[in-house]
Amino acid sequence: MTGLRVAVLVALALTVPAGLTACADDEPTPAAKASPAPRACPTSWKPGWQQLANRVKAPVYCPTWMPSPLDGDMKGPTKNGVSVKSDRSWLASFLWHEPPSQDVHVNFRAYPGRAVIPRCEDTQVVAGKVRHRPIPCFSDAQPQRRVGRFMITPYTVNQGVDQWHVLYLWRERGSIYTVSQHVAKPTTYRQVVANLDRLLRGLRRVEPKA
Repeated sequence: MTGLRVAVLVALALTVPAGLTACADDEPTPAAKASPAPRACPTSWKPGWQQLANRVKAPVYCPTWMPSPLDGDMKGPTKNGVSVKSDRSWLASFLWHEPPSQDVHVNFRAYPGRAVIPRCEDTQVVAGKVRHRPIPCFSDAQPQRRVGRFMITPYTVNQGVDQWHVLYLWRERGSIYTVSQHVAKPTTYRQVVANLDRLLRGLRRVEPKA
C-alpha cells in the first residue's frame, strides 16, 4: 500500500462526521468506546513516566488508557523501549505483535523546547547511486481539531518508527508532543482514529521532579 493511499484513506476517516463513521463491520472496538478516564496517571504506570519526566527535565503525558492489549507500563509485557537523545527529545514505544502480520503499536514522542517539526533522512537509489535527503518526519497534515484539551494536527504520512501510523501532534509551551498508532490488522483506520481520540482525552501531565 502506498503512502498516498494511506493518506487518502485516513483523511476520509478523519473527515467523516462522527455520527456517520460506524459501519457494521467497522465499528470501534469496545475498548475505544467512551468511559470515564482516571483523574491521574495509573499508580502502576506512573513510576516509568515520572522517571522519564525527571530524565528529560520536562513535562510528559502519561496515558490512562491504551488500546487493547497494550498498557502504559514502561516495564510491562508490551513495552517496546524508551530512548532519549542528547537534545532531550524522546520516544516511548509500546507494541503487541501476533505473527504473521497483526500489530497494535503506539508511539509517544516529545521534543522539549522545539516547535518546528524535526527532519528525517530519506534514502533513495537513483541511477545506481544512493542519495540521502532530509524530509519532514511528519507530513500530509490534516485540518486541526480539538480533542479534549488538546488542539491537534493529524499527520498521515510519517517516517521512521511512525511510518504507516496516524499521528497526532500538538504544541505546548514551545515544545512538540506526538502520539501515533500503526494502521494494521486487527485495527482499521477508523478504529485507530477512535483510539487516538480516546487516548488523548485520557492523557495526564506528569511534571519533572528535582
